Amino acid sequence: MADELSANCRTPVIAEYDGTTDLMEHLSDFENAVPLHLYTDRIKCRIFITTFARAAQQCQKLRKTELSLFVVRQKDNELLKEHLQRFNAAALEVPSAIQEVKASAFSQRLLDSNFFKSLAKKPISKFDALLARATKYINMEDAQAAEKESRGEK
Repeated sequence: MADELSANCRTPVIAEYDGTTDLMEHLSDFENAVPLHLYTDRIKCRIFITTFARAAQQCQKLRKTELSLFVVRQKDNELLKEHLQRFNAAALEVPSAIQEVKASAFSQRLLDSNFFKSLAKKPISKFDALLARATKYINMEDAQAAEKESRGEK
């Protein structure tokens, strides 16, 4: 059930808010210019947003930081290849992430596996080098899966 704006509803005559002035002052101007008791909260919101300049109407999506990479963890029963694909997709959203941070984030969120043990024994600080080693373990996982499939195992 949407609230409808009446045909005679007009945008209040106040200066457009462009983000460079005090928002609270703009809100006060809006409250003084609009007979708010005549409108529902939904209508007030729809009218209020029209008093914003185009740039102020667009909500900027917050950019992800390097810290967001530390949230990407390997899921139970997830193959290394699948986890690496998800991590790389997340890393693309953080173009400022440096090699060392990506390597640290990736290696800290791995499940206990042969690859994890390999990194524990011989840590890698550069993500490109980590990818090279991960590729070897991914190839091993693929070979093991193919062998199981050829024997009829799941």
